[in-house]
This record gives sequence, structure tokens and C-alpha cells, in this order.
Amino acid sequence: MALQTRYNYLLRFILPITDVLMLIGIYYLASFVTASFGSLITDELNKNHVVISTLLWFISTAVFGLYTAYGARRLERIYRGTWRSIALHFVLFISYLIFFNEDNFSRAFLVIFYLLTATAFIINRFIGTSIQYIVLYKFKEAKKIAVMGSNGTALRLSTYLQKQRNVEFYGFVGDDDSIYDQNKGFVSDIVSEKLNEAVNHGVKEVYVAVAPQRMSDVKALVAEADKQCIRLKFIPDLGASMGSPFTISYMGGEFPIITLRHEPLEEMGNRFKKRAFDIVFSSLVIFFILSWLYPIIAILIKLESRGPVLFKQLRSGRNDEPFWCYKFRSMTVNAESDDKQATKDDVRVTAIGRFLRKTSLDEMPQFFNVFLGNMSVVGPRPHMLKHTEQYKEIINEFMVRHFMKPGITGWAQVSGFRGETRERSDMENRVKADIHYLENWTGMLDVKIIFMTIINAVRGEENAF
Repeated sequence: MALQTRYNYLLRFILPITDVLMLIGIYYLASFVTASFGSLITDELNKNHVVISTLLWFISTAVFGLYTAYGARRLERIYRGTWRSIALHFVLFISYLIFFNEDNFSRAFLVIFYLLTATAFIINRFIGTSIQYIVLYKFKEAKKIAVMGSNGTALRLSTYLQKQRNVEFYGFVGDDDSIYDQNKGFVSDIVSEKLNEAVNHGVKEVYVAVAPQRMSDVKALVAEADKQCIRLKFIPDLGASMGSPFTISYMGGEFPIITLRHEPLEEMGNRFKKRAFDIVFSSLVIFFILSWLYPIIAILIKLESRGPVLFKQLRSGRNDEPFWCYKFRSMTVNAESDDKQATKDDVRVTAIGRFLRKTSLDEMPQFFNVFLGNMSVVGPRPHMLKHTEQYKEIINEFMVRHFMKPGITGWAQVSGFRGETRERSDMENRVKADIHYLENWTGMLDVKIIFMTIINAVRGEENAF
């Protein structure tokens, strides 16, 4: 539940109307200014393209959720969504003109139109910020909120409320002892006085951090709040009983679900974005790089030793489901490939294989795995089945890394935890890094890891053997 004022709520509906009117006005103003410089635009182009421009604006804002309840909830999101929408509108509009061969469309108009658009939207958002400041602070329209409780949840909540611009944090109106019935069904005089004082200062809501098992002991507090016309909002204090960070969501808007681990990729939208990126990225690598690199490496492998070009091995995938993982063969054919890790100066590694491993080129065929969907470009590295069985018995949370698809590269690899795991601590550090990635995934983190992987491959890695 978001903390909203009437201003924020109305802004969600006012914003698209004012933006569209402003965009259309800027379009005609830019036409007039362009004409004054001697570059004419026909009326027919004006009529057609102002409609296209408006439609593309709605598409751009829909992509970044500018007018959604989430996007319009905070001014920072409005600013960010506005800039992104203008940039996307520019790309889409230019693409439209190029695609339909509108060669007679004025370049000067485009420059003037987007300069005026950027300027006008800056002024518009600045005015919006000023209005919010005046409404919330000068006219004292910000909702006043108080907190009751002295537990960890109450303290965290107070910190959160103090950072919110659209509400005013009044302070605490009682500790943990003030919450529960202690005086034969009545609250103490001190609690009653504090609530009354809060009401006199304009407080309308009090957030109470309460232990779930003691909800039956708050009847007296509820009765006193009703008497003083205060709305109570109860927040479960689970900190004392839960041993790790957790999040609460609702199934069907009715059943609370406590999740002990934050997993961004459990959200369908994020999974779709990551999969779309994987398909596009792997397709480009297969078409532009593997199309010529594969035959070159294949010839070199065949010239040096007998055996297949590709090495395939069953490895542990998402949800511990096995899949065939592909690599360029970097060793002589041997009976230990499914049991023994490669080690430094391993006699099984061929000369061309040593180069492939050092530059990570031996992993390139895994882009086929990515395209097929059993791997991702970025994720925890997959282990052979025997090692999965071995490590899950001795490493805490080892199997957590299998909650997501394995990757060609990962946070653990670019953080220095690549290669042979001689000590137990080596694998523990790798697991910690993989879980960090699982809990903190973003699209930009994937891009960062890819760039770090390329840099490491060019530079050469000490643990690549």
C-alpha cells in the first residue's frame, strides 16, 4: 500500500492530459518557428504527423509506465519516466520518418521540436514540484502520521516515514507496553493523553508495530483510538521471530505470503526481459561470431587431437534439472571428464585447449544452450552432476544457486571465484556471490558482468586453466 495524498492521486490523471496538450502545442509552435527560418512544412504533413507524434508519445510513456499508479506516485519517477519517454519518442519518430521515406520532412523542425519539448517538460515538471511544495508545506496539507511501538519494526518504519515527502512524521505516541491491554480492558491515562495530544496536532493515522501472536491484546487500544477518531494501521512485527530478511506479498489480495529471500527474477516481467535479452544476445553472437569462429576452432581442434569438436556434459540446471552443456573440446578424450575438474598444468588439456580456456573461447558453444533456453548469458556457472551431489552435502545454501538458470558467465566469475575449487572456502565464496546475484539482479548488473567478462577475457585470467 502506497502512502498517497490527494495531489499525487490527481496528478496521475492530470499529467497525461496536460502532457498531450503541451506536446501538440509544441508541435505547432515548432512548425511556426521552423517556417520563420524559411523551412516550410506543408499543412498535410502537419495534420498527419501531429497525430503520429501523439500516438508515439502514448507508446513511449506506456513502455516506461509514466502514467501508471507506480510511475506517478513519486516526483523522482515522473522525472525519470519523462526523460526516458522523450528519448524513446525521438527514436520512434525518426524511425517512422525513415521507414516511410519522408525525405521532405524538415530536419530543422526536428531539432526545434525536441529542443522545445525538452525545455517545456523541464518547466512543466518544475512547476509541478513547486505546486507540491506549496500544497504540502505552505498549506500544511501533508498527512500527519504517528508510530506506536519501540521494537525493530517500529524503528525501521519511523526511518522510512521521515524520508517520505508526501507525509509528515509526527513522532512516537507510545512504546511496546502501550500497545497491549494492561488495565482491565482500558489503556493507561498516559497512552490516552499521548493519543489526544497527537490528535490536537493533526494526526489522523497511527501505525502500530504489533507482534502477530498478541493481536488479541489490542482491543483496548482499538477502542481508545475509535473514541478519539484515530485510524490504527497494524504492521506485524516479525523481526523477533524471523531469523533472516523477508518480504510480505499477498496472493489474490487476501492471503499474506512471507518470503525469506528477495528474488527479482521471480517476477514475470523481469524473467521476460532477461529471456528476451538472452535470445537477442545469443542470436547476435551465433550469427556474427560463431558463424565464422566455429569452423576455425573446429579445424584447429581436429588438427591437434582425435575426437569430437564439441564436448557435451550433463550439468545441473535450473531447479536442479540436468541438461546437456556444450563446450569446445579442450582436452584429449579421457574417462575422467565427468568426475575430475581441470587443474593447473593438467596433462589432459591440449595446446589449443589451453588457449581456449585462457580466453574463455571454449565456452562459446554455450550460446546455443542460451538460445535453446536451458542457460542464460549471465547466471551461476553450472556444475557437473557429481559435483552437485558432493557440494550440496557440505556447503550451506549450495542448492539455492539452482533457483535460476545457469549462465555462461556470472558474478562469482568476474569477482575472482573462477576455476578449480581446491578448498571448501573457494566454493563457499562462489555460492555467496551467486546468491548475491540471485537476490540483487537487475538488467544493468547483467550488462556490467558481461563487460567485466570481456575485459577479463582480453586481459587473461589467472584461474583460467
